[in-house]
Amino acid sequence: MVFAPFRRLTSKQRRTFAACFFGWTLDAFDFFILTWCLDSVAATFHVSAVTVTHSLFWTLCMRPVGALLFGALAERFGRKHVLMVNIACFTIFGLSSAFAPNFTFFLVTRALFGIGMGGEWGVGAALAFETLPSEGRGFFSGLLQEGYSTGNLLAGALYGITYGLIFPHFHNAAFTNWRALFVLGTIPSLFVLWLLSGCAESPSWLATRNAVKEKAADAVPMLRQILTYLPNFLLLVCMMTAFMSFSHGTQDLYPTFLKHDIGFSKTTATWVNTAGGFGAIFGGICFGTISEKFGRRKAIVCAALLAIPMIPLWAGLHGFPRTAVILAVGGFLMQFMVQGAWGVIPVHLNELSPAPVRAIFPGLAYQIGNLTTSWNAPLQTSLAASLYAGHLAPVLGWTVLLVAIAVALLTGFGREAKGADMSMTI
Repeated sequence: MVFAPFRRLTSKQRRTFAACFFGWTLDAFDFFILTWCLDSVAATFHVSAVTVTHSLFWTLCMRPVGALLFGALAERFGRKHVLMVNIACFTIFGLSSAFAPNFTFFLVTRALFGIGMGGEWGVGAALAFETLPSEGRGFFSGLLQEGYSTGNLLAGALYGITYGLIFPHFHNAAFTNWRALFVLGTIPSLFVLWLLSGCAESPSWLATRNAVKEKAADAVPMLRQILTYLPNFLLLVCMMTAFMSFSHGTQDLYPTFLKHDIGFSKTTATWVNTAGGFGAIFGGICFGTISEKFGRRKAIVCAALLAIPMIPLWAGLHGFPRTAVILAVGGFLMQFMVQGAWGVIPVHLNELSPAPVRAIFPGLAYQIGNLTTSWNAPLQTSLAASLYAGHLAPVLGWTVLLVAIAVALLTGFGREAKGADMSMTI
């Protein structure tokens, strides 16, 4: 059974994994709420949709700062409590976005949110994989990474429910807009913080706590350690740059594509995009599990290349009907492959990362990849406006084709480390 590895965990291991999963889900939830509300935010602040995509840029741009900051703190003070502070920070900044009086203030809150968002993945993944047994890592990797897709799915569901079923019954314009979604999006953080409060610290970190504290006390030796592994680090950064374009290039503007290119209503666009969310979750778990047998690299390369044949169905190109059902099927299959490749990433990056800097190394590579692709949404919208009269479909299609090949090449020429020892040897 596919869920057999989860049943073999102890109650404390289950709680730790659940906390890390829901922390990443909440992180993505707040990020993707904005992708659904780009047009509403633009109308509120009287700016263009392209201008609002700059807020996505600043969130992605600041994520490496969070990865470095919270990763360093996690090496010094442990994973659990730093992760709790991290989640509290991005929750506060996400909430403050709802009360932005002008677009400049909104940009600042989204940049600060990016710092909080950037720390969660690396620290959470380190806590999870240093707590879980080595058996079944691929399955846990796929499930953990799809906390991101779950957050996307929940953001779309909240958007559809509020705008389709709840807001029409209210006449207070101050409440019935995107601001309410940002307020509602912060509430689940209380549940995640409660879960973390009952978790144990990483046993690997505890076992080497004194040595880790001595090395982490001075930032210079820590940075020197990262530089020691610079070639490996740069390869991971290049790989994550391609992966980020793969994910954000197929997700961030897809709701806009459904509403404006295709002309779907908010409700229809929500359930079509939801199909992609389910495909992402199943794909991540499936390819993560497959990687246990065939290796991390082969699973990633296979998933990436299989995304290419899905382009016409997903973007309605080459005469494919642009009905809701067809696009939902295309979205499911596309995200099954995109997030199938992504499902292997948490375990692959952690296995490739040196133990003494595991809370920093994978998270920083991950978030620098975000930084280098932070102009993805503005670039896609600008190319669509200048080359295709504002139509996103061709740009989305070219994005998948080029980036899928890049993901396959960079991963294929990288190193395989399946089954690597995850204990913290100093």
